[in-house]
Amino acid sequence: MSVLVYTESEKGKFKKSAFEVASYAYKVAQDLGTSVTAVAFNANDEASLGNYGVSKVLKISNDQLGTFNAKAYADALTQAAEAEGAKVIILSSSADTKFLAPILTAKLSAGYVPNVVAAPDSTSPFVVKRTAFSNKGFAHTEISSDIKIIGVSNNAYGVMENNVSAAVEDFNPSLGDADFTTKSIEVDKVAGKVSIADADIVVSGGRGLKGPENWGMIEELADVLGAATACSKPVSDLGWRPHGEHVGQTGKPVASNLYIAIGISGAIQHLAGVSSSKTKVVINNDPEAPFFKAADYGIVGDAFEVVPKLIEKLKEFKAQNA
Repeated sequence: MSVLVYTESEKGKFKKSAFEVASYAYKVAQDLGTSVTAVAFNANDEASLGNYGVSKVLKISNDQLGTFNAKAYADALTQAAEAEGAKVIILSSSADTKFLAPILTAKLSAGYVPNVVAAPDSTSPFVVKRTAFSNKGFAHTEISSDIKIIGVSNNAYGVMENNVSAAVEDFNPSLGDADFTTKSIEVDKVAGKVSIADADIVVSGGRGLKGPENWGMIEELADVLGAATACSKPVSDLGWRPHGEHVGQTGKPVASNLYIAIGISGAIQHLAGVSSSKTKVVINNDPEAPFFKAADYGIVGDAFEVVPKLIEKLKEFKAQNA
């Protein structure tokens, strides 16, 4: 009865979240006195999961599953859980898994708790800590169902090395035509940049930047910090930046270790979507901007003066510590 973990990958490469959920699963398995089995779809270097506590990897190689398909993935994971006798299943909190989890929950008649931020408080009864009220509070939730599914918030638990030897086995789930009634026609991704979902640092801009022509300094700051770039909803609605960079409650959620908001006033929907970030820094020329009330650090000033100076000082710091 191993703990089952779904490890996400892209173009054969495991995402950072895969190592985080594997680390979390190892802790749960230790508490339960069992081991961790991972399911990997069309990934490379499956044995590397052993660095994070995975003892067994079920390798699925199927061209039909090259693009994420919630229904087909849920069917495959259901069969993996049944084959392994898994009573606890660990997922990340990506956009894909939030689509996948309800289907998997229904198939397994399981209890599902998303947005979990810490290892279980106890395993008998099984109680986990999750964010609630748009990340303004926490709830300690008991999962009383026989099968339990946990969605771990990104960057909440962290990546921890727990070296074990991972045995890789081929796994060929039985998938019917009904699993592919929904198909992805096209996937448009930004290449060569840090993704918002995997980023430790996110640099975000709002309407205070006055136009798309001024985004160079946002990109330069992000490049110096090794960060992802993002924007507020009005910016993407105006067409200044692609919708894939829109973060907030109505866009992509952000749970980075550092979130820098430049020229963003802080509408309630934006704050709700980025409140899981550990440290929030705001740069705005309006001292009454709502974002300052939610920020850990704030700079009242003109972004066109503050950001270039910040970039200069960061470059000097990196040069001195190279």
